[in-house]
Amino acid sequence: MWNKWLRQPQSLLLRRILFQIHMWVGAALGLYILMISVTGSLLVYRREMAAAVSPVYVTPQARRLTRDELSTIVRRAYPGFSLEKVFAPSARGQEIPNQAIEIQLRRGDDTIERLLDPYTGADLGDTERPALTFILWVADLHDDLLGGRTGRLVNGVGAIFATLLAFTGAILWWPGVRNWRRSLTIDWKRKRYGFNWSLHNAIGFWMLSFILLWGISGIYFSFPKPFNEAVDFLEPLSASNQETRFGDDVLFWLARLHFGRFSGLPVKAIWTVLALAPALLVVTGSLMWWQRVVRRKPRRLAQVEAATATSHETQTNRSFGGKATEVL
Repeated sequence: MWNKWLRQPQSLLLRRILFQIHMWVGAALGLYILMISVTGSLLVYRREMAAAVSPVYVTPQARRLTRDELSTIVRRAYPGFSLEKVFAPSARGQEIPNQAIEIQLRRGDDTIERLLDPYTGADLGDTERPALTFILWVADLHDDLLGGRTGRLVNGVGAIFATLLAFTGAILWWPGVRNWRRSLTIDWKRKRYGFNWSLHNAIGFWMLSFILLWGISGIYFSFPKPFNEAVDFLEPLSASNQETRFGDDVLFWLARLHFGRFSGLPVKAIWTVLALAPALLVVTGSLMWWQRVVRRKPRRLAQVEAATATSHETQTNRSFGGKATEVL
């Protein structure tokens, strides 16, 4: 078996079983992985995008308007409305001087929320900013599948199966001692199915460590308790390691590496591109699944029908020939 694995792994029954598992799990998780890959690529720059649209900055001046002065300005701009609430952004209990304030206006059951310059009273627009809302929606979709805690648990299960795909893909990648070098690169000379297979293999090999990183860290985000308990078991808390433990550092870096937030913008740019690799694997894998499963069935059916027609024609000729002999 070991010799077969080294030289002709395609002949092993275990490999054929793993291939079926890999193919059908990949087909079932295709859309999920595609969504996680694309949204994850967008969210690498989540903090930068959020900072670009929120908060709204103003130029600090010597004096801020009082609530009564803001109320007078509001009544002039929105007749019939009264100033209900004022929200001033703060940090560590102190108002942030260069950010706009949010106000809530009320007239009966109608409410309006606006952004104001706390120094001039200038209306800076609606508090609902579509760009920020979209960023938060993408983050909620990526983290919790728009389903809160339940969505986070489902996401964890998806991460487990995605990790399983990575492990089975690593095993299936091995083509034998004669061909392993060829599977490291993309064969640009091959066409259609052959090129697609080459592309899938090469991307899967070079991106394996990143896919495992994202899969395992995704499991950790959804089910942190087993990871923390493992650290406590392997490295119990004591007076000498209360401040830092190797296991805690591993989990800390696992989270940072997941988002690519351990260096500057160039690393984030690399992470943005690499995060699209699972999506590309889904596309190439789906094309292979379509070729092997969907298109092969009509071909097999056509072959069976052709064989049946040929067999029927042969039997008819034989029958006709037999009857002719009897007549003669």
